[in-house]
Amino acid sequence: MNRGKPEPVQAVKQRRDGALKMLVEGVPYAQFLGIHFDRRGDELTAILPFENKLIGNPMLPALHGGVTAAFLEVTAIIELSWSYLWEDIEAGRIDPATLDPKHMPRLPKTIDFTVDYLRSGLPRDAYARARVNRSGRRYASVHVEAWQDNRSRLFAQATGHFLMPARDVSGENG
Repeated sequence: MNRGKPEPVQAVKQRRDGALKMLVEGVPYAQFLGIHFDRRGDELTAILPFENKLIGNPMLPALHGGVTAAFLEVTAIIELSWSYLWEDIEAGRIDPATLDPKHMPRLPKTIDFTVDYLRSGLPRDAYARARVNRSGRRYASVHVEAWQDNRSRLFAQATGHFLMPARDVSGENG
């Protein structure tokens, strides 16, 4: 990376967006559900676009509980992974130009994940944000909140504990 003249803002944005896209593409179930992320600086918002295949109870209709749990867990894993990937990119330890699906840092592994279903998920787009409560070398704790039309009216929340992947100082986690 060039340490002299600052990079144009658009180049930095494209590099970060590309790294995030690669990270999300590393989770096939996220692709199946259609989950994508909106990035503003280092803050991520997960978006689950509504599709009929996501309905669990057609009588209500309501989002399937498994879809809701998966949405929250994917959000937690991507937020946690992004937090350390972001640090490594900004510190120059990882060159985003070298990232591809075969050369991405390993994802954290779920130890446990507890979901609180607060109300039925309606047949519309859903959003979620995760907050890393603790992240050490071996273990991390993450809280996630999901909403639909109104951020203050959550339809689900979750807390997860994750085993962190070993991080090689050279940036090669292959």
